Parts: sequence; C-alpha cells; structure tokens
Amino acid sequence: MLSEAWLVAAAVAVFGLAGWVKGMLGLGLPTVSMALLALFMPPAQAAALLLLPSLVTNVVQMRPVNTLPLLLKRLGGMQLGIMAGTLGGMAIWGGVGGLPGARMALGLALVVYGFWGLCGPQWLMPQRHQAWSGLVVGFVTGGITALTGVFVVPAVAFLQSLGLARQALMQAMGLCFTVSTVALGLGMWWFEKEGAVSGGLGLGLVVSGLMLIPALAGMHWGEVLREKLSPVRFKKVLMGSLMVLGVYMLF
Repeated sequence: MLSEAWLVAAAVAVFGLAGWVKGMLGLGLPTVSMALLALFMPPAQAAALLLLPSLVTNVVQMRPVNTLPLLLKRLGGMQLGIMAGTLGGMAIWGGVGGLPGARMALGLALVVYGFWGLCGPQWLMPQRHQAWSGLVVGFVTGGITALTGVFVVPAVAFLQSLGLARQALMQAMGLCFTVSTVALGLGMWWFEKEGAVSGGLGLGLVVSGLMLIPALAGMHWGEVLREKLSPVRFKKVLMGSLMVLGVYMLF
C-alpha cells in the first residue's frame, strides 16, 4: 500500500510540474513527464500514462474556439502532414525509438535552433509559400515524432516563421501537438494490437485520466506566469528551454 501510494504521489507531482512548464511555454509536458516518470516506471508504461494529459492539455491550449476555424484553414495541410508522417514513420521504423541515434540528432538540432532563436535574425516565411511548406514541415515533424516521441521540431520553428502573435502561436502549437498526440496514440494502439509492442495501454489510459487534475492545475499556474512575461523575455525563455531540452536529449 505504501509503495502504491508513493507511486501515485510521485506521478501527481510529475504531472503538476510538467503541466506548469506546458502552461508557461506552450510545450514540454511530454518531455518533462517522460524524463521523470522513467525514473520509477518502465518507459512503455510512462508513455501510456502520458497520453490523456498530453491530449487534453493540448486541446485546452487551442482555445479560444472562435479563432480556431481560421487557424485550421491556414494550417490544415500541416496537420495532414503530421498525421501521415507519424503513422507512416511508426509503420516503417516499428514505433518510437526504432532508429538508433535519432534522439541524439534531434537533441543537437534543438540546441542549434534554440541558439539561433536567441542570437540569430528572425526569419519570416512568405505567405505564398506557407501552404506547401506547412505540408512538408508537418510530414517531417510527424516522422521525427515517430522516431523520438517529441513533437516540436521543425513544427515550432515553422510556426514562429509565420509571424504569429504570442496567443496565436500558443494556439497553433496546441493544434499541432494535439494532432501529433492523436497520431502517436493511434500508432501505439495499432502496434499493441498487432503484438509488436506491449505496455498495458488500456490500463495506462485509465490511470492516465487521474493525472489530468495535476496537469491542468499546473498548466493554469504556468499560464498565469506566462502572461506576466514581456514578449522579448518570453522568446528568451522559450528558446532557452528548447536548448535545455536538446542538451537533455544529447546526454
């Protein structure tokens, strides 16, 4: 009983912290929670536990609803690319982590991108190229998600190149991460159904629902802090966090 109570308390603390990071930055819940949950449970169990908190917090991040149709019209091709790239990548590589060295390569890319975001000039994608490039970026993002379970590259870089305001950027990231989470969940379900992987996805989803409370509470307080940051400081925190994420993936 004490052991089970400790595990539940630890998981609640992990999702509260991961939700706070998500609320402040608009990303990071899967990475923070997977890194900490893996300290006291198998990775497959941690991934199953993560699905509902990741999905629901991303859906919450997509608000306000009244601006969502316009965003979907602008980024619809990107979402199709994400879905196709994720499912296709999992079919080819056999699920998350199927290609050795992919995680380290992504970590290096995050470090370089974070450094460029802090020190390099801002680059804006011309509007006439946004539709086709969004589809390509979505497909590449999906492939990287299938390999590593991380949704941010190159999706976040592309979204920043659109010149979106801070709230619109948060909403766009929420949309892309929601589609990525759904695609990843479908891929995990298919591989478990086919017997290619085992991780207790069904049971994990039941327990995962309980983790929504600390994740949403943490997200709320993260959003409160985010609103107090100036746009310049917010960009520095976001890029710095991507660099930290990259360093973590490298080492």
